[in-house]
This record gives sequence, C-alpha cells and structure tokens, in this order.
Amino acid sequence: MTPQSDDQPASARGYDLRMLWRLLRYLRPYRLVIAAALAAMLVGSVAELAQPWMVQQAIDRYFPSGDIAGLRRLCLLFLGSLLVGFAAEYVQTVLLQSTGQRIMHTLRRDVYAHFQRLDLQYYDRHPVGRMMTRVTTDVDALNDLFASGVVAVVGDLLVLVGIAVAMVMIDWRLALVAFSVLPLIAWAAHWFRTNVRESYRQVRGLVAKLNAFLQEHLTGMATVQAFNQEPRTADRFGGINREHREANVRSIFYYAAFYPIVEVLAATSGAMIIWFGSGWAQEGTVSLGVLVAFLQYSRRFFQPIADLSEKFNILQAALAASERVFGVLDTAPALLPPSSTKSPAMMRGHIEFDQVWFAYEGEHWVLRDVSFVIEPGCRVGIVGATGSGKTTIINLLLRFYDVQRGRVLVDGIDVREWDLPALRRLFGLVLQDVHLFAGSMIDNIRLGDSTISDDDVRRAAATVHAEAFIQAREGGFESLVAERGGSLSVGQKQLLSFARALAFQPTVLLLDEATSSIDTATEALIEDALHVMMAGRTVLAIAHRLSTIQDMDLILVMHKGEIRERGTHQELLAARGVYRRLYELQYRDGEERPDLSPGERMQT
Repeated sequence: MTPQSDDQPASARGYDLRMLWRLLRYLRPYRLVIAAALAAMLVGSVAELAQPWMVQQAIDRYFPSGDIAGLRRLCLLFLGSLLVGFAAEYVQTVLLQSTGQRIMHTLRRDVYAHFQRLDLQYYDRHPVGRMMTRVTTDVDALNDLFASGVVAVVGDLLVLVGIAVAMVMIDWRLALVAFSVLPLIAWAAHWFRTNVRESYRQVRGLVAKLNAFLQEHLTGMATVQAFNQEPRTADRFGGINREHREANVRSIFYYAAFYPIVEVLAATSGAMIIWFGSGWAQEGTVSLGVLVAFLQYSRRFFQPIADLSEKFNILQAALAASERVFGVLDTAPALLPPSSTKSPAMMRGHIEFDQVWFAYEGEHWVLRDVSFVIEPGCRVGIVGATGSGKTTIINLLLRFYDVQRGRVLVDGIDVREWDLPALRRLFGLVLQDVHLFAGSMIDNIRLGDSTISDDDVRRAAATVHAEAFIQAREGGFESLVAERGGSLSVGQKQLLSFARALAFQPTVLLLDEATSSIDTATEALIEDALHVMMAGRTVLAIAHRLSTIQDMDLILVMHKGEIRERGTHQELLAARGVYRRLYELQYRDGEERPDLSPGERMQT
C-alpha cells in the first residue's frame, strides 16, 4: 500500500488521546525527575499564591495599626517567597529541559535505528529530505512538548485551581465577578484550538517539502548549473517557500487575534472588580486590602489561561510532528526476519536462483522464471541491455528485496531463512556509483569495522593500486575525504571501493559495472588486482564492457528479464545470438575484435 504523502494533512480531529498517551510513555523512565519538577511547581505555586495575601495583610492589618515591626517581618516574608519562587522555577526549568533533551535523544535514536531496518523499497518511495525532517525538525517539536508542554500544564492548572480557591475563600462575590468572563475566554480558546491545528499540519508538511527539495537540488547542483536550470529551480523553490510563508502567516493571524482577546477580557474582569469592589468597599463589606489582593489574583488568574493556550499550541505542533514520527516507527519492514535462522557449517559461496520471478511494483516483472547455479569458486558474468534485470539479481542476493515467486539460495539455504547480517557478510560489493562518507581514507575503506587492522587496509589498498594516490595526498590514509568523495576523481573513488571490498575478505565478490567509470589506463592497473580478488572466491560480475568478462567461466545473457543465452565467451560468439549482437555493437566503429577469426572479421 502506498503510504500517505507528507504533503497531505491527516483528517481533522480533536486531541488524539492515543497519540498523546504514546508520547507520554517516553516519560516513564524519568518518573522521579518529573515528580521532582512537579514538586518544584507546587512549591512555586504556593509562593506565588501567598504574595497577594501578604499585600492584603499589609494594607488591612499593619498599615492601620502602624505595626512597623510586623510590616518589616511581612516584607522579609514577601522577599522570601520571591526567592523560593525563583529557586522553584530554576529547578523546574533545569529538570524539564534536561528531560526533554534526553527524550529527544531517545526518539532520534529510535527513528534512525528504524530507518536502518527498513527495506530499500521504502527509500525508493520517500525523499531523503523528508526523512531528514522526521529525525530533526519533527523531533524538535516533540522536545518542546516534553520540556515546556505537558508537565508545565500541570503547574498552570495548579496555579489556576489555587487562585480560584483563594479568591472564593476571600470573597465569593468578587470571585463571581472575576469569573464572569470565563465563558467568553472558553469560546475564544475553542475557536483558536479549532483553527490552529490544521495550520500546524500544513506548516509541518511544507517544512518537509522544503527540506526534500533542498536536499535533492543541492546534491545535484552540478546538473542544475550544467543545464542552465537555475531560473526554473529557483522558481520552484520560491513557490514552495511562498506556501510555507503563507501557512505561517495564517497561524500568526490566530495568535494575533487570540492573545489580545484574552488580554481584553482580563482587563474587563479587572475593571469589573474595581467597579463592584469599590462600591462594596464604600458600603464597608469589602476592605481595601481585599480589593487590591483580588486585582493581583485576577492578573495571575488569566496569565495561566494564556499560558495554557500557548501549551495547546505546543501540543498541536507535537501532535502534528508525532503523526509523522510515529508514521515512520509504525512502518513495518517488508523484509521480515525468519522465525529461526539457519547458517551452513562452512561458507562455500554456492549460489542458486530457482525459478525466480520478481517485480518492484505489482506484476511489472523485472525477472521472469530465472534459474541458474553458480558453483563455489566459479566466476560468472552477466550482460544485457539496460533494464534487462542484471542489477536486480544482486539486489535479491543481498536480500534488499524478496522474490514474489521462486527461491534464491546461498549455500543451499533460502536467503529469507538466513540471519541477514551473516548473509551480507558473505558478499563484497563493488558498485559503479561509489558512495564515500565524510571522514578519512582509512575509515572509508574499513567502514568503522574495528576487526580490520590498519595493516589489512594498507594491504588491500596496495593490491588494487590505490595506495599510490592515497599516499600522495597530505596525510596519506588519514587524509580527509570530502562529502560524497567530491575531492576524488571517479577512478580514484572506484579504486577505493575495490580496496573496501577486498579489506572485508568476502566469500562472494559482486561487481556491478565496477569498471565502467574507469579509464583504460586505470582499468589496466586493476586488472591484475581483480585476478587476486577473484582467486578462491565465487564471483558474479555485471558488465557493460564485454572485454572485462571474456575470461569468465560462465556468461549469462539477460534480455527482458529472462536468461536468453548462457555459455563461455567463445560459445556465445559462435551461437550468433544476443551476445554476438551486443559484442558487435561495442566494436561497430571498426575497432579490431581480437576474439574473432580473420574470416569472421571480414563477414562483420
């Protein structure tokens, strides 16, 4: 089933309690830390609630009586409450922020680990930029939820409940006056909540779209510039960027409207307290201290309401991000691990394709009833036109994909029953498009495998004639490789890939157009290296240049997903079939073909 695009918002709905509960599960390992943060909030709330009461006591008790000593003690107590509030806020902030960072670390680790478990079909369908957004921007939004969202809501609710109780206890009539605007605030909060969630979804989707576009076009900038596509790509980026700006502007509108509404209603509540309170004060039923304390409580009462709305915004952003993060984590790998793994007693490198049918999508068959056997130590070449299914054979051997029909066996065991890491350790893969990582030369050869010593790396590099150009660089094997190997030529990158394959000492060597990007001089350098690498190993080589596979033990000729011919180089030439035509096409410019007799050369 095709996954939902990141650009398409999920169906509108209220709080997804299941999603929120799943997020809150990440708090479980930090229960004691969260309890300490809540205790700090409670202490801070009590200190804050005590301050208006102390102001009331000063006005109603100590000022009329002229009790300077009592007033001094009250002032010290007020200062103490400020210091306690400061300390509680500091402890709360440190605990919550550090917890948020730890949870963010766990989430990123989980998402990246899951990316590594997903099959290549997932990467065929999802742009890299959007996957990067899942690990970075979306996880950041969840960090805000844990650091200043869910737990802080509890603190705001504590303050609200405490202030409401204090106001009712001091004077229930003034409390009713202060609470009279709450229905209007509830309506404003509902309006804000209804509109802002969809806006957040649109913003998150467009951030992912921006990242995907940037990753693709910055990586391919050489192609963009070579074909003068700068104006077109700039226009496309401008369109996506404009959509992102407009989505943010729409969300700003709701912010700009909601907060002034809350401020106006809070001010209205204060004005009503003064209006009614002053009248009751003249009647002697309300003291001046109570009136002043109520004004302070009123100001503190509406601040948590505004904060709760801000926390709701954080929750909206987190839920929008979590839909995408958990969408990744809920994506089941297409390659299911076997219930019990099998492994041969000895790794021999025996390969068999048994009536294999395979399609990347639906029933658009790339391989059709393909069967062949490669004995241990045998060298096999695969040739054919583009799209004939050559590379797919390697993908199935490494179990990047599973077959729809038939079996792929390595050492007599179906690859679906192998332990996947053990299976892939059997193979050494050399591709036409070599991927190098930012780091040193030596790290790019052994890929962080500590079992491969420095001496092993140097021997492998020397065998494939890569040592000369490596040592010529400043720093030698410790010299740094630019991102994607940008500081190296195509031939040098290919030589590094040969050294990498040899350093891992594989049982089976897989070569996918491994010499197609190498010039003739470089190809001559590694020809003897290939013979060293192939010695004692099973070899499967996909070749565009037929000259590179002429001495293979067996050549398979692919055509439209089927094996049309098989045999040695001379046998296939003599058969005058597909292989003969491919061979002649490569020499159609009149270059002498050394494998043909003089009479055959004249005929062609």
